[in-house]
Amino acid sequence: MSTPLRSKRQLRNNDQAQLESLSVIANEDPATTSRQLHPLPRGLVELYGLLAVLFVLVPEWMADGALAGLRSGRRGSELPMTTMAWQRVPELRLASMNLRELRALAAELRLWGYGGLNRDQLSRRLLRRIKARRGKAL
Repeated sequence: MSTPLRSKRQLRNNDQAQLESLSVIANEDPATTSRQLHPLPRGLVELYGLLAVLFVLVPEWMADGALAGLRSGRRGSELPMTTMAWQRVPELRLASMNLRELRALAAELRLWGYGGLNRDQLSRRLLRRIKARRGKAL
């Protein structure tokens, strides 16, 4: 029985010794124990700065200039102009219309029961009617 007690006492003594050594380390002057950092060479810092400019800022400036050039010749809406395909292809034309315009087109094509249809159902029925008329509706 005396052996386990000794080991516990020894453990306590070891723990106290470790705590004392930690408190000594914690109380030491940080200026004497701090690590010496080695600064990067000046040329390497300048190289990193140049790479940052080349890979980040220059492409951003180029994109900004390109977008400014596209915007300068237009008036009104910032959206791109619709192409001829959007005006010729019935699917694209219906996709660009809002629900009010779709219902007006349904009334114009004399499509019955369009008031209770949602956008997808109405577009599908309008597309069927337009194809039956061979695209003459739009």
